[in-house]
Amino acid sequence: MDLARASRKDLLALIAGLQAQVAELRVQNGRLEARVQALEARLATDSHNSSRPPASDGPGVKPRPKSLRTPSGRKPGGQAGHAGATLRLVEEPDEVQVHAPARCAACGRSLQGIPALRRERRQVVDLPPVRARVVAHRAEVKGCPGCGAETSGEFPAGVRAPSQYGPGAAALAVYLTQAQLLPLGRTCEVLAEVFGCSLSEGTVQRAVGTCHQRLAGTEAAIKRGVAAARLAHFDETGLRVGGEAAWLHVAGTARLTFYAARRQRGRAALDDIGVLPGFRGRAVHDGLASYWQYAQCQHALCNAHHLRELTFVEEQLGQGWARGLKELLREAKRAVDAARAHGLAELSAGTRRQFAARYDALLEAGLAANPPPEPTGKRGRPKRGKAGSLVQRLRGHKAATLAFTDDFGVPFDNNQAERDIRMTKVRQKISGCFRTTTGADRFCRIRGYISTLRKQGVPILPALRQALTGTPPLPATA
Repeated sequence: MDLARASRKDLLALIAGLQAQVAELRVQNGRLEARVQALEARLATDSHNSSRPPASDGPGVKPRPKSLRTPSGRKPGGQAGHAGATLRLVEEPDEVQVHAPARCAACGRSLQGIPALRRERRQVVDLPPVRARVVAHRAEVKGCPGCGAETSGEFPAGVRAPSQYGPGAAALAVYLTQAQLLPLGRTCEVLAEVFGCSLSEGTVQRAVGTCHQRLAGTEAAIKRGVAAARLAHFDETGLRVGGEAAWLHVAGTARLTFYAARRQRGRAALDDIGVLPGFRGRAVHDGLASYWQYAQCQHALCNAHHLRELTFVEEQLGQGWARGLKELLREAKRAVDAARAHGLAELSAGTRRQFAARYDALLEAGLAANPPPEPTGKRGRPKRGKAGSLVQRLRGHKAATLAFTDDFGVPFDNNQAERDIRMTKVRQKISGCFRTTTGADRFCRIRGYISTLRKQGVPILPALRQALTGTPPLPATA
């Protein structure tokens, strides 16, 4: 267009067209900036500022010195009053060996028969060679002198085959695979080399299957105990079953652990597992949307997750409100710990109001730094980004976030569930995925039983032996 000869109407149309192009470019630029920010955020997340596990940081990544823990002011090592674990002398050893000098070290005179002036004690605790013990059973057949009928003696219960392994060997095999997480091959190697007991992998699998079958009633009792608890922890983690993605769910308390593997993660899986639908206590979790759909129970959020997410917002996005909220949460936890240490049952109402007011003010600052995005014209809600989504969650679930300040029975974090689920991740690292759904179900039931026994201080190996004979010890579930 020749601007010198253009009319005013043409110039206005040109300006309007340029303004429309600028507006469109601004929208595109905003989308590209949001995409770049999201990609940079993905690259910047690691185990210290997100829920990613440390193993996902990759090899060669230097651990960050910054930790969510704050200095305690105590010196490293054992603290005053800590009960040590020193190996102590026993008063009645299994064997005593006396080492007497034969001759005088000065003149060479014989010391035979000379009484000792004093004795110095030293003890060695060692394991003797252990080999499998074979017990032969012979059932005799006798003829009656009166009628001539033959009567056979009966073998003990469980002795069915000409040659078989007893419950002790089977229990140890189950213990090594399910408690110590050894693969089948290495379990067979340990049994053969240490005990001279050459079990095959198939025999170990049959022992695991028998244990799984006979723990069905015990698992159901543990599940009922968790469902009836005043407070329970819930979490889930990904795993592979038969080469396909699946989820391992955990529901537990300080004394009970229940596992279940499902193909889904959300509401359908939780309904099928059957703990949360009837749960009436306080559910502690990490904020998965499916948990909020169970409105019949109270909720509490894991603040360890919040601290990591706030660390990301502070370090990567440079938003100061995140640092302030981290300090507030830590201060509130210290106040709760101090009050509990002094025998108090709750914080004062004034202290709780102060924490809540500071919490609201910091989130208002977070909302100002992350205003809701402009409508894009597309279906659905516009994405708010990591910081905006975090602000929205913390505002919408204030009561669940600060629940630990209102009720000292509510923990600050969901570490109980994460501890319960950690060994399943260790199992995956050692032995890989589960080849079948049956293998995953067996692991969940037996591992939940073992975890429950460990929480209650019950010896695991004898309990597994009893389980294989059909009388598993029932842990306390109330």
